[in-house]
Amino acid sequence: MDYAFPPAPVVTLDAMSSNPFPVRRIFCVGQNYPDHAREMGADPGRDEPFFFMKPPGAILHNQPVFPYPPGTADLQPEVELVVALHKGGKNIPVDRVDYDYVFGYAVGLDMTRRDLQRAAREKGRPWDMAKAFDHSAPCSAITPEFYAGNISRGKIELKVNGDIRQSGDVGDMILKIPQMVHTLSTLVELFPGDLIFTGTPAGVGPVVPGDVIEATVAGLEPLIVTIGEPAR
Repeated sequence: MDYAFPPAPVVTLDAMSSNPFPVRRIFCVGQNYPDHAREMGADPGRDEPFFFMKPPGAILHNQPVFPYPPGTADLQPEVELVVALHKGGKNIPVDRVDYDYVFGYAVGLDMTRRDLQRAAREKGRPWDMAKAFDHSAPCSAITPEFYAGNISRGKIELKVNGDIRQSGDVGDMILKIPQMVHTLSTLVELFPGDLIFTGTPAGVGPVVPGDVIEATVAGLEPLIVTIGEPAR
């Protein structure tokens, strides 16, 4: 088929002992850890976690330089467990998620222009420019589920220049992986290649050019990002 111009290349992530994983969409879960929900001014007993999206082109592979984005003076990283799906559908049963639908797991960063997010929230506007900008989804290679096992607990941590900033356990998530996949599948049809960034624990704060971020989830390849100078 001829196109008006060449189509964009397929976005992929490396996967251990597997062919590259093609990324279709990126879903994110907001306020999925009680301590972070409180940190953001929400009540985890009353306010349920929610979903938002980033474009596939926001993926940034491991150990890159992350150009400080324009339009912000408050860039904040959020460490997240990432779930990669190799099967999709609608109304997926909770008890079938782990073994039938999950291809594997990775470590991701939900990079956030926090000042833009605050301004949008105050005006009741969408968060897109605070969350879905260029390179806003750094991600490690995927560890397939048959190597990682079914991840339901384990330390999740973020260090900036070697100092611990965020630390928690993925078992603290309000929506567990089977629940979040099921809930998403009642709202949209899921497809192979979809990624889910599952939320972040408390401790978020700003980073500046020169900072080195190390994001880890127990049993998975660490994600290392250096904050670069603003792109010109």
